[in-house]
Amino acid sequence: MECRNRVLAKGALTLLAIACSGSVLAAEAFSSESKWMTGDWGGLRTELLEKGYDFTVDYVGEVAGNLHGGYNDDKTARYSDQFALGMHLDLEKILGWQDAEFKLAITERSGRNLSNDRIADPRTGQLSSAQEVWGRGQTWRLTQMWVKQKYFDGALDIKFGQFGEGEDFNSFPCDFQNLAFCGSQVGNWVGGVWYNWPVSQWALRVKYNITPEFFVQVGAYEQNPSNLETGNGFKLSGSGTKGAIIPVEMVWSPKVNDLPGEYRLGYYYSNAKADDVYDDVNGRPQGITGNDFKSRSSKHGWWVVAQQQVTAHEGDSSRGLSLFANFTVHDQATNVVDNYQQVGMVYKGAFNARPKDDIGLAVARIHVNDDVKKRAEQINTANGISDYENPAYLPIQRSEYNAELYYGIHVTNWLTVRPNVQYIKSPGGVDQVDNAVVAGLKIQSSF
Repeated sequence: MECRNRVLAKGALTLLAIACSGSVLAAEAFSSESKWMTGDWGGLRTELLEKGYDFTVDYVGEVAGNLHGGYNDDKTARYSDQFALGMHLDLEKILGWQDAEFKLAITERSGRNLSNDRIADPRTGQLSSAQEVWGRGQTWRLTQMWVKQKYFDGALDIKFGQFGEGEDFNSFPCDFQNLAFCGSQVGNWVGGVWYNWPVSQWALRVKYNITPEFFVQVGAYEQNPSNLETGNGFKLSGSGTKGAIIPVEMVWSPKVNDLPGEYRLGYYYSNAKADDVYDDVNGRPQGITGNDFKSRSSKHGWWVVAQQQVTAHEGDSSRGLSLFANFTVHDQATNVVDNYQQVGMVYKGAFNARPKDDIGLAVARIHVNDDVKKRAEQINTANGISDYENPAYLPIQRSEYNAELYYGIHVTNWLTVRPNVQYIKSPGGVDQVDNAVVAGLKIQSSF
């Protein structure tokens, strides 16, 4: 039996790897079998995990280039990325607090977005985004800081602290690069009140597991627009709060032919004041009068999410075809986007030589409120402008369509690379903008 010391190139720690008869050395840095690029730190990382300490550094980078069409067809490429530094503590192992845990995450975003200056008319912007990791300020943010406690053998689950709605409500994976297929879709279309990752706010979430397959949950989230500001990434005070957003959701996770599925039905209500998109203070068309918008006392909407694996690949349930769909409906009086639909599929392990690779295909429709379109028409008429090329013209928005096809290459257990092709019809919902073809590359890695 023999022991030897190893030095990790990117760290100052001296790591000890122990080899015993019948055992395997701790994964080294850059090992394809390790979950982490920096390896198991000579076994120290696994030891920390067993004691309740989990430290993570995750990275997402996205490249997008316009191949054809868009508002500006001058060919270029843009790069955006995000680092996320995390710590998860099992408080039962560390402090003896039964069924309790703590999570902290700090994120940093940087880069540029192709959608802003190539794909969409700057007067409207793209409704979705060719690079989902861009947005909410290219800055450092406190993204998670919460404590979770379970009661009654795990039936009741309470989480309190700083976090976003999409962690628990209307949740959806984020393997696609186009925003219309990534994460909580409600937050993409009512972003003024529902703040997706990486923005956080004071929040409380209560979940009750009725059966192993079915639970209900309700939350209360601070609705504070100042949290969106670049300089407020670590703001903890409640100054600037306008109200609260209350989401409720039922989640059913059945197995169909021993294959997993998840179905979500939810509703949100915000008691913060919101401007009408069409009426002025006197109930007349604001696009004609030019008066202040009518203030509404609240806004609301609902969603449906369905995900179901439908096949197993040669009897292996870790591989096979999964189908998914997302639908959201929003307040007709106050929201620019009043409804959204998305459908798609992911096939994991289609090829025996690449059992951990995946293929994804999805399409989405984002519909702009008809009242927004009518108001723009009224403003153009009042200004005597009908020429789309006139800089003062207000483009008419209808529906934007997005599609993406990707192939996910599982390079190692800590690195996945997903080249993709996106097609955007009527960017920003503006029919005069040429349909765009975008080539993308999404990199996901865990250090």
